[in-house]
Amino acid sequence: MTHGSPGRRRGSVAEFDSAAGYGAVVDVEGEWFFHCTAIADGSRAIARSAEVDFSLAPGHLGRMEARDIRPA
Repeated sequence: MTHGSPGRRRGSVAEFDSAAGYGAVVDVEGEWFFHCTAIADGSRAIARSAEVDFSLAPGHLGRMEARDIRPA
């Protein structure tokens, strides 16, 4: 689902493992992996269930991943 800027999506953080530094965001189209470096404000953690805006980009394994994650 797109909101605001073209290519932006809205979803929520389904899970986040702060020790490993990765998690998943879900929206109406699916679940998207992300690494903590994708959090736009530079923090290395994000709360589970947080509402976020994000974009998608190909990851290092060729699958789409959540990027530029920002609070909704």
